[in-house]
Amino acid sequence: MPFLLINEDITRLDVDVIVNAANTSLLAGGGVCGAIFAAAGYQKLEEACEKLSPISTGEAVITPGFNLKARYIIHTAGPIYQEHSLQNRPLLQACYQNSLSLAYKKGLISIAFPLISSGIYGYPKKEAYEIAKDTITTFLKDHDMRVYLTLLDKIDIPHDEFDRYLKLQQISKVHPMRHFPMTKNNQKSNITGKPFLEQIKHYIEESKLTESQFCYLANMDHSSFHKMISSDQPTKDQILSSCIALSLPLEEIESFLYINHDTLAKDNLRDCIIRYFILQQQYDIFNINDMLFYYDQKLLGEE
Repeated sequence: MPFLLINEDITRLDVDVIVNAANTSLLAGGGVCGAIFAAAGYQKLEEACEKLSPISTGEAVITPGFNLKARYIIHTAGPIYQEHSLQNRPLLQACYQNSLSLAYKKGLISIAFPLISSGIYGYPKKEAYEIAKDTITTFLKDHDMRVYLTLLDKIDIPHDEFDRYLKLQQISKVHPMRHFPMTKNNQKSNITGKPFLEQIKHYIEESKLTESQFCYLANMDHSSFHKMISSDQPTKDQILSSCIALSLPLEEIESFLYINHDTLAKDNLRDCIIRYFILQQQYDIFNINDMLFYYDQKLLGEE
């Protein structure tokens, strides 16, 4: 159930289904819509869309992907932004909700969206992104899907406090790296991942989280979870995502990383971003990924 931000051409993605930001007539348009028609093949896609048109704003319909790597295309008509209109948000939410529900009913497990209505339809990008993010992540609480949102432009997020933190870390680079000391329990581990995995299982049981709830909080699908649990050596990102899902303190996270011959390096931008959120006790992995994406860093949950 990962939600991932990417900056890629949606027509080239190898996923089960991509979403077309369509018009209600399902005609070939400009922008993302025109690019999808061109890549899929105008004639075949036009013929398929003609049988389904017109659609209402917020509605979603599905056609084959034809020449695309994606097997299917879901077409949804976003709202034209009108300032002060009370219909903007529910209509845009419906685009994502109906597209996700349609894909899930079809048994499709990977889907890629553009930022709907944020082009010629005039929806402010930041607001459009927040609606997309909230709707998608809410859906993923109860559905095991991999959802990509293609962003051609970075969404401006508040980062003044992080910038100040980063400057302090840059100053501290002259100091030696601090490693979290080995505890007695850690010494018994013989530097393997098993104690971490056993402890994570214990924490999950103790917190009364279901597997689905844990996977959601860790931005991890069920197959990745079982792969992690059955492995002898978890990856650094699996450790970080798991610890963030469980809201563990920094020292405990550093201890687990140390056992795994890893660390949150103070001179590494990605590690600094993750460390910053943990220190602030902000464990929303989607907010952490917002910042990672803004600084062109690999997201948590990205394979």
